[in-house]
Amino acid sequence: MTPLSHAVDLSCTVGRLQRALRRASARAAGDSALSNAKVELLLAVGRQPGISVKEVATVLCAAANTVSTLVGDLAEAGLLLRERDPGNRRVVRLALTEDGRTTISDYQDQRRQIISAAAARLAEADRADIERVLPALHRLLEVIERS
Repeated sequence: MTPLSHAVDLSCTVGRLQRALRRASARAAGDSALSNAKVELLLAVGRQPGISVKEVATVLCAAANTVSTLVGDLAEAGLLLRERDPGNRRVVRLALTEDGRTTISDYQDQRRQIISAAAARLAEADRADIERVLPALHRLLEVIERS
């Protein structure tokens, strides 16, 4: 295989993995399932409390008005706090509520369980390969995000 075909295969595989995890999580969560966009927004705020709506839009590669709508929905659901920046009243800073932190923790636990159960059905060598490649995938992600 040429490097390009590896790149396409990696991209397709990661995308399929993400979609499969989303579907499995939605099945497990039932009616309480949040959209992937809302989960990604909550995760971004959890990683960087105090982030602005504009900054979240940049991180998620989404339009600011789309993020603003999601923020409104999540605030209304009691998962997100919106506060005006005291240094610039036009900027809204975001933070997770206690329910938001619990929701994200539950989401991460659910993903961990789904992946652990699936990985348990793999050969030990496959599990070791996945563990070994994770640091390289993190570095690849950082390079792509900086591009």
